Amino acid sequence: MISIGNLTLEEKQRALAELRSIKEQFAARDWFPGTSGNLSVRASDIEEGRFQFAITASGKDKSIHTPEDFLFVNEHGKPTECTQLRPSAETLIHCEIYRMTGCGAIFHVHTVWNNVISELFWDQEAVPVEGVELIKAFNIWEEDARIAIPIVPNYADIPRIVPCITEKLDPRIPGILLRKHGIYAWGANTFEAKRHLEAFEFLFEYVYRMQALR
Repeated sequence: MISIGNLTLEEKQRALAELRSIKEQFAARDWFPGTSGNLSVRASDIEEGRFQFAITASGKDKSIHTPEDFLFVNEHGKPTECTQLRPSAETLIHCEIYRMTGCGAIFHVHTVWNNVISELFWDQEAVPVEGVELIKAFNIWEEDARIAIPIVPNYADIPRIVPCITEKLDPRIPGILLRKHGIYAWGANTFEAKRHLEAFEFLFEYVYRMQALR
């Protein structure tokens, strides 16, 4: 990555190509019902708290590709170029996760499994998972490892969610659930963020089905 300032054309094209590929893959899995969900890729280094990232534009059909799918914003979620596009309504959540983790990509999807599991375990404020192989996707290698995936409230006023994420984010767990809303998963790059998201979705279904068998 290059330092913040004027991003090169190559850096912009790389970020947009990665987002386009991920968007297409996740749309094929029906992970964007309606116009839900958002994706972002950091396009600059983080220097003195400043950075830029590319993010999905608000209100777009993610099952198709258009020139208006993405835009670039700064660490405050403000567009860095002249545009009529609006960033995702949840851009401030991306800003906070980048600030706290230094990650390179963040993916947010709404699925039945992540919505149901967030409500099922809301009283505990975390989804407990124990001894499942896919925990290793998070680089947690202990035998019979135990993790707790944090759940935070979902408010219509997005800025109210941000301090909840600040408080509950677990550095060991590259994801956080919004109650009856969806999962945010992140990683050092798009490959890692995708791996983490896929692992979370598997674990949510596993935990729910195990609960149903009891």
